[in-house]
Amino acid sequence: MDRSTLQQGAIFLTIFLVLAFLTILVPFIGMFTLFLLPIPFVFFTYKFGLKPAIYLALFSFFISFLLMGPFAIPLTVSFVIGGVVIGEMYRRKKHAFAVLLGGSLSFIGALLVNFVGSILVLDIHPIEELQSLLKESVELSEEILGAAVALQDAGAVETAYEFIDQLVYITPTLLIILGVGYAFIVQWLASLFLRRKKYEIELFPPLRTWTFPKAFIWYYLITYIFIIIGVEEGTAVYTVIANLTPILEIVMIIQGFAFMFFFFHYKKMHVIIPIVLMIFAFVVPILLHIVRILGIIDLGFDLRKRLNSKK
Repeated sequence: MDRSTLQQGAIFLTIFLVLAFLTILVPFIGMFTLFLLPIPFVFFTYKFGLKPAIYLALFSFFISFLLMGPFAIPLTVSFVIGGVVIGEMYRRKKHAFAVLLGGSLSFIGALLVNFVGSILVLDIHPIEELQSLLKESVELSEEILGAAVALQDAGAVETAYEFIDQLVYITPTLLIILGVGYAFIVQWLASLFLRRKKYEIELFPPLRTWTFPKAFIWYYLITYIFIIIGVEEGTAVYTVIANLTPILEIVMIIQGFAFMFFFFHYKKMHVIIPIVLMIFAFVVPILLHIVRILGIIDLGFDLRKRLNSKK
């Protein structure tokens, strides 16, 4: 690497280390800096290419290890590799969804490595620890609310315990959702910074144009047939169904939101209306069920194509 590249690498590495210390030492600020950690490596990789980025990643691991000890391993695996992958995908002018796929696989892989490492090295099972924490929270809530309210909300408490027990089965889904969600936010933030610096990158198309392959509707129906029939808990089929169900429901919700944005655009109404409705849908859960049903109908019956054909 030439002198200019080394100087830029030192600057980006310093930014990464500052963000890392803020994330670790200042919890409230760390909630935000957590999503900024891969950004320096996205920038550096986009600007200088893959080979210098790999050298910088290795050097960042070495410096982080000197400053933080063994904690540098999950830190580097979790954030540096994903940043390099997203930056390289952007540098190669890949489509936004291809960038999201690359970033998602990187972060999911990092979560999986950290998950397995936690069990093998530290003898700590993250999901079991999470279950214990959530059960303590539910028990504390019951004590605070009192016996009368606890009896009134017995159904809600039972549902909470059932969800906590299910966590051990849906671990793959949790890793996928966390990995994809984190990759999406990092990619969005990186695109804001890169565009501000006048770099040319591929952006996501408007939400109203998003659609999933029609095969997803059949996966969804088959999954719910198994749910209606009933599958014995603890079997391999039960685990597969337990993991497919939330992923497919998220797919249908995204499809529903895409149709909602399409419909208001079709009616030439202001985009703020579907945005407000989307926010309300996350605040009022019953609305999410309606959006999910809308997504199922749109995917199954090609509502957007039918509306376009009427023009």
